[in-house]
Amino acid sequence: MAIRTYGPNAVDWEQRIDLDRLRTERLRRLHTALNRSELGALLCFDFANIRYMSATHIGTWAMDKLIRFALLVRGGEPVVWDFGSAARHHQLYNPWLDHGGGKEGDPPSGARAGISTLRGAFHPDAGIGADVAAKVAAELREHGLADEPLGVDLAEMPVLHALKEQGIDVVDGQQVFLEARRVKTPDEISLLTQACSMVDAAYEELYAHLRPGVRENECVGLVSKVLYDLGSEYVEGVNAISGERCSPHPHVYSDRLIRPGDPAFFDILHSHLGYRTCYYRTFAVGSASPAQRDAYVRCRAYMDEAIALVRPGATTADIVEVWPRAEEFGFPDETAAFALQYGHGVGLSIWEKPIFSRLVSLDHPELLEEGMVFALETYWPAADGWSAARIEEEVVVTADGCEVITKFPAEELLVAGRKYWTVGGELNTRRESQSHLNTREGRGGR
Repeated sequence: MAIRTYGPNAVDWEQRIDLDRLRTERLRRLHTALNRSELGALLCFDFANIRYMSATHIGTWAMDKLIRFALLVRGGEPVVWDFGSAARHHQLYNPWLDHGGGKEGDPPSGARAGISTLRGAFHPDAGIGADVAAKVAAELREHGLADEPLGVDLAEMPVLHALKEQGIDVVDGQQVFLEARRVKTPDEISLLTQACSMVDAAYEELYAHLRPGVRENECVGLVSKVLYDLGSEYVEGVNAISGERCSPHPHVYSDRLIRPGDPAFFDILHSHLGYRTCYYRTFAVGSASPAQRDAYVRCRAYMDEAIALVRPGATTADIVEVWPRAEEFGFPDETAAFALQYGHGVGLSIWEKPIFSRLVSLDHPELLEEGMVFALETYWPAADGWSAARIEEEVVVTADGCEVITKFPAEELLVAGRKYWTVGGELNTRRESQSHLNTREGRGGR
């Protein structure tokens, strides 16, 4: 095993994740990507890009508001405009942003007060978009970059219009951000692995809790509590899908009551210091039908074939070629089947480069490189017409292959919620444990 896992605390007696190095290396990679482009600067509104650039965070409640923004010019340091109170906090507690460069009246820091249009909630005549553009234009002029293209990841129309009124050539900057974030630093890989270890623990609790009579939303609550108790920053979502809801896959949990013999699959997405997980597991509850077991075996086989191909120099096309075509599992085309046989980079967002899909990867393959971290997802509907299997593994590309960092057992279909199991013909009233499932052929009963 090449990837070490640590406790979340800092200690003086062991070298663990180096957060100063994390911040420095992320910014260095972003500068490298910017210098390779034709852009003069990068302007971002997306939370993940702001965090990658500036190592600032104000809580997940603001992720969808497009109110914060940050700028990086060639050869310069990040400037972040934030809520006034948040900017003041950055000035006090984010010394890596204290690099001067402010105008008269501004604090000598890369953390400044400033807000964008709040998804249109501010009155259009308030001039908020024009104020954003003026702040950005002043920085570009100060660095002699006003005539160079400005890469923007995403923004609202009033801001784009105001930037153009300032004479700024606005172009797509998202590809530069994603290029910088594509290969992970060692500290990023450690954080992603820690995030997965927290989900390992959540699945252990979920497996012990699953039984007939439990609701899907109850499972979501249980997983969320485990993760937050372990220190998760943000539980982005828990897909909890059971019974006849498994095929077709709805991608959202409900209040459905789980019944004996149901399949149930889950996707746990959360953030540890910004680094996400996307991590499916499938269980049978009470018992597993032959159709369910067959679907799981097929789903696992597609996963294993894909993982066996992962190494530096392989491409996304190599991976998706071993996955079934959409028509083979009941869909008319790859658009209709999108995200079922799928792969995606994982980092500060859960869908980053590279993307693995028959929809795009065969015609536009991407090269795999050491240090990439991505999730591979497979799905197979059962022959009974209503159950299905779903598996997802996160892998790190190593020098000669890959390492799987999602560790909760998924080699075989686990059956949860059995009240009794037998050993040597004697009835035991303990619920069947994971270790017994992996080593014995348990026989369910009630």
